[in-house]
Amino acid sequence: MKRITSFGEVLFDVYPDGRKIGGAPFNFIYHVKEITGNGNFISRIGSDPMGDEIIGFMRSNDLLTRFIQIDNDHPTGAAYANLDENKIPHWKIASNSAYDFIEQEERLYNLIENDTDCLYFGTLVQRNEKSRMTLRSLFNKKKKLFCDLNIRQNFYSKEIIEESLKASNVLKLNDEELNLLNKLFINRDVDEVSLAKIISETFEIELVCVTLGERGALLYSLGKNDYQKAEAKKVVDTVGAGDAYAAILCLGYLEGWEIQKINKLAAGFASDIVGIQGALPDNDEFYIKYKEEFINA
Repeated sequence: MKRITSFGEVLFDVYPDGRKIGGAPFNFIYHVKEITGNGNFISRIGSDPMGDEIIGFMRSNDLLTRFIQIDNDHPTGAAYANLDENKIPHWKIASNSAYDFIEQEERLYNLIENDTDCLYFGTLVQRNEKSRMTLRSLFNKKKKLFCDLNIRQNFYSKEIIEESLKASNVLKLNDEELNLLNKLFINRDVDEVSLAKIISETFEIELVCVTLGERGALLYSLGKNDYQKAEAKKVVDTVGAGDAYAAILCLGYLEGWEIQKINKLAAGFASDIVGIQGALPDNDEFYIKYKEEFINA
């Protein structure tokens, strides 16, 4: 099984009635680890009760904490959610959080060089120069790079997006982010498949995924495209559906699966996730059928 490292934010998703550990890069690597038994995570948390809770959660779920830096000057990250009538969260994300200040360390370079086949990252962790420069120092052409764009609020720039796309072998984005990329770089009145093709060719990206909410997801790779939609049995909330999809997308890509197979399994996993509260299941049984897919691959 390929070795995946995730770089980025771990924070608390704070709801009116409580809080849950979240952050797209953390959710992603949690799923990867549950399915494959492996996965490394690079982040930074505050020296505070929320940071302690994150470390405790990771240890209790057998996630390595050795690449989690502790910050004495900045707090553990938080995102405050309001769910609309369709149960879609709208977030207000705290600034100047510990994950904005991830430092360059020799052990991080060693991790990427010696124990990583694919590095996952997004844009939120790049909003501050410190973490952005640390991330870019880890870009390695010998490794696969998976960009899950995850535009949040105004925490992005054209330059950040452009450098992320140029580095990536795989790009995942949603339909709103696809429209943003069209405005920033392409400015063409064409359909989703055509936009995915143009992005793929312009930035030399091997696999482009566009998640489309209730319409499912589009995968485009090397002239081929596939649409898949999985019906959710019930919708509790949509938090973390994209992160769940990304985990299967990344694993399937690294296994060399056909895009139809990747898309069908990823869409099914995302539809299962929207049936629970929050982004992460409470028990390991949730993952059994997905583990079997990769064990038997």
